Amino acid sequence: MRILFDAMGGDKAPEEIVKGAVRAGKELGVEVTLVGRREEIEACLGEDRDRVQIVDAREVITMEDDPSTATRRKKDASMTVALNLLRDGAGDAVVSAGSTGALLTGATLIVKRIRGIRRAAMAPVLPAGEHGVILIDCGANVECTAEYLLQFAYMGSFYAKKMLGCAEPRVGLLNVGTEDTKGGELQHEALALLKQAGAEGRIRFIGNVEGTDVFSGKVDVVVTDGFTGNVLLKSTEGIIKEMMRRLKGVFYQSTVNKLAAAVLKKDLNVMKKALDVNEVGGTAFVGISKPVIKAHGSSDAGSIFAATRQAKAFVEAGVIQDIEKNIEYMRLKTE
Repeated sequence: MRILFDAMGGDKAPEEIVKGAVRAGKELGVEVTLVGRREEIEACLGEDRDRVQIVDAREVITMEDDPSTATRRKKDASMTVALNLLRDGAGDAVVSAGSTGALLTGATLIVKRIRGIRRAAMAPVLPAGEHGVILIDCGANVECTAEYLLQFAYMGSFYAKKMLGCAEPRVGLLNVGTEDTKGGELQHEALALLKQAGAEGRIRFIGNVEGTDVFSGKVDVVVTDGFTGNVLLKSTEGIIKEMMRRLKGVFYQSTVNKLAAAVLKKDLNVMKKALDVNEVGGTAFVGISKPVIKAHGSSDAGSIFAATRQAKAFVEAGVIQDIEKNIEYMRLKTE
């Protein structure tokens, strides 16, 4: 399996991208292609030069570039070239820590969506429950239709089955209450479609869920529009960071607390790792015809390694094939 890396994308590129990719090559057994400015990549490789393939790309897509046009205007950008290589079969997945909007637009225009999928969605795994919880969408589609949410539910369910190991993922529609009457027109229309899919046995739909349900262990896939999902995701990340900061402050308040921290250090590290969004490594663009993984913009080598592990698992899981086989059930019946 060959993983293509946008070596110039991200706050810590190319050094941390290269380090993470090289580690992935060694520990995960994947073949590595680094796309970007050859001389900068080689300066980060040292004696690991023979372990990777380099594809030279002279341009870089920055956060200042217009996401909707970046990959069209910068044909020789590392992100653009990596996506073209994926489309042409020169690799099995792309990992990039570059601009989210540019990567999503590029994946849609270059690699293309799965035929019949209206919009690709971002599906991060939130640190909740036994396996984690899939949140779909979390920012790719600010404005949605009920059909989009229906497709997100199917795609999230397939993703949870293959990536989280949930035999029958419980799918919930994020709303301001659990009653069927709650929410606006979008939620009402989506609820009807999801209920029908559940009645047909296509997905295990459990109805509306509230924000408090997301981390309760009651649901495995949370379906929502990208605006609401992004607010939930960023709020979750912020709360986790603040909680860990305050917890650290408590343990440094006194000598007794420091001794307690020393005793609990191992368990605290396990908890910290379980809550760390960087441990997942990135977010899959579900609905694209080939695996594209968006790593965090601030990714270090460890995060890139985790994103590569996720990309490898995504390729092996066959999520895309499951979606392709079920497209006929994911469209409105009026078509």
